[in-house]
Amino acid sequence: MAEMKEKLFEEFSPTTTEQWVEKITTDLKGAPFDKKLVWRTNEGFNVYPFYRLENVKDLKTINSLPGEFPYLRGNKKKDNTWFVRQDIKVSNPAEANKKALDVLNRGVDSLMFSLGHAEVDEQFIETLLAGILPQCVELNFACCMKKAENLAKLLVAYFKKNNCPLADLKGSIDYDFIGKMMTRGHERQDAVATMKALIEATAELPQYQVIGVGAFNLQNAGSFIYQELGYALAWGAEYLNLLTDAGVAAETVNQKMRFNLGVSPNYFMEIAKFRAARLLWANIMATYTDNKEACKIHMHAVTSTYNLSVFDAHMNLLRTQTEAMSAALGGVDSMTVTPFDVTYEEPNDFSERLARNQQLLLKEESHMGRIVDVAGGSYYIENLTVAIAEQAWKLFLAVEEDGGFYAQVKAGKVQAAVAESTKTRHANVAKRKEILVGTNQYPNFTEVSNGKKPVTCCCGCGEGEKEIATLNFDRAASEFEALRLETEAAAKRPIAFMLTIGNLAMRQARAQFSCNFLATAGYKVIDNLGFPTVEEGVDAALAADADIVVLCSSDDEYAEYAVPAFKYLNGRAMFIVAGAPACMEDLKAEGIENFIHVRCNVLETMKEYNAKLLKK
Repeated sequence: MAEMKEKLFEEFSPTTTEQWVEKITTDLKGAPFDKKLVWRTNEGFNVYPFYRLENVKDLKTINSLPGEFPYLRGNKKKDNTWFVRQDIKVSNPAEANKKALDVLNRGVDSLMFSLGHAEVDEQFIETLLAGILPQCVELNFACCMKKAENLAKLLVAYFKKNNCPLADLKGSIDYDFIGKMMTRGHERQDAVATMKALIEATAELPQYQVIGVGAFNLQNAGSFIYQELGYALAWGAEYLNLLTDAGVAAETVNQKMRFNLGVSPNYFMEIAKFRAARLLWANIMATYTDNKEACKIHMHAVTSTYNLSVFDAHMNLLRTQTEAMSAALGGVDSMTVTPFDVTYEEPNDFSERLARNQQLLLKEESHMGRIVDVAGGSYYIENLTVAIAEQAWKLFLAVEEDGGFYAQVKAGKVQAAVAESTKTRHANVAKRKEILVGTNQYPNFTEVSNGKKPVTCCCGCGEGEKEIATLNFDRAASEFEALRLETEAAAKRPIAFMLTIGNLAMRQARAQFSCNFLATAGYKVIDNLGFPTVEEGVDAALAADADIVVLCSSDDEYAEYAVPAFKYLNGRAMFIVAGAPACMEDLKAEGIENFIHVRCNVLETMKEYNAKLLKK
């Protein structure tokens, strides 16, 4: 077989990287390779358009195996299965139980009961878990931090009463006092004592994690990927240090800790993030213990809310699907897919069913639960894994050198850093450097809200006066949504008429660009096939009751058409030129003020137009 391969390829000389770059540069017709095809990420490193064997041959990470330290390729050797989780808000334990039993028959094998401030007692637990076999289902609970220890004791008592095999039970109680500091702005003084008490109360449940690292909140607040990972590591290390100082063994702390990470739409980079998380955390744990098996990280993934939208909401299904795929291929232990309608209403049976099925399609029909580390060996992903690991590690070390994660959160430094990142991301969305299909690019021209309004933050960050800075959970689409809702509330929805004339290709391209641009604020757009004269175009626009006339032609022809069209319109509607022609300054001298083009800040431009056009 080896001889056959040699004969098949002996006629072809190997192609060097330099030859590839030379060929690409030729195809680019002299344009700089580094500027056109090399992508500078938010994470602070460059991504190249292609990778080769030489890019991975010196990486130490490619020598690891699945199920072996440092677990970069996964905690398991035989498969990649994960728990499919659904969250259930519990206002009535009997109703929550009924819903839980129903979804367990629909493919779910993990439940998260959000108890809020409910008064939990033995009867409450009996009712909530009636008919559920804890040994067959991962059971997770979130509750008021003051009631977590009592909940743990009640659960252990319930499991013993029902003769459940305690060592086999899997689940969690999400106690995360630093996470609550960042979302609520308050601090609990007895947090370390409570965490230690939770570990002791669940000592007979070795596979129950009772300390949470809620890094998904950073993702939902708009953090960059390396920030989420770097801060998550520092977060976990803070809990590790606090508890080992309190006399708990490091192996026990890790066994009882779960990292809840978000998933952004950056598909390949998120796969790399989960792989890097296992690698880095294993190395952190190795400084505390020689037991390599005790160095595994427990990871739960939650698809992002940051990039979800109210308008064109079914686009959210595409976003969460790719995110779920990243998490699955990244090798998480369990996953929650956020229902597509969560931005504007309480998820209903339909949206929850779709969210469940998104995971089930990946797991059962695409067989992603069967193959361990399918991304392993990919030149691209292996390089991304190392690059993200390096950036996250730098941030982790910087946090440690500056007093640790708890001190930085208390001082508001983490929140400020994430706020700066989301400011950058919002600016990129405003300029369409970061695309949200259906929001800032390719909006549905005919869609109206029909009463849908963005759900306000329900994280509890408005409870009383804040002692600590909190995260801001404004979604990437929020400002564009506010624009569209403002447009809908106006007495008249502005009409934008495309006056297309001249060069066929350019007028069509610019009309499409302008329609997308103006529809981001909910304007009605009217496209056209073309007009022989600008006068006929203006007359047609006025006949259509247009508030805006957009001249769409080529740069060369604007010198001929723009001024006559502007003068003939004579202030009867707003006049816009689609593009940034060389004659722009001459046109401005004639009184033409409005130009839309790819370098515009779409959001700020549409805010200005709304201020001029909308009548309440």
